[in-house]
Amino acid sequence: MKILIVDDSRAMRMIVRRHVEAARLPDLEIIEAGNGLEALDVVRANQPDLVFSDWNMPEMNGMDLLQALRAEGNQVRFGFVTSESQPHMKEKALDAGALFLIAKPFTADDFQAIIARVI
Repeated sequence: MKILIVDDSRAMRMIVRRHVEAARLPDLEIIEAGNGLEALDVVRANQPDLVFSDWNMPEMNGMDLLQALRAEGNQVRFGFVTSESQPHMKEKALDAGALFLIAKPFTADDFQAIIARVI
């Protein structure tokens, strides 16, 4: 399984990576991007199975990334790992096509539950 982690914070990408690796998925390949614009190119070139994206990033935020992917007809499984935890933000994410929203702070169990549900 190929998973893309998108966050402008390298430290946060490493934390998310550790939680994803803890799920012990077979044939796991993790790729990263530092913002939505970079992630758009990475998705096009690498066709990941799942995207974990921050919401707030420079150049292109996570919501814009999701909308751009859907506008291209790309239905990659997509979810947010973000501090945006208000109910209306979760609703906005789900309405745009996200499968989940993991709110910071989170645990490894949060990731394992989401991964089990979406794969």
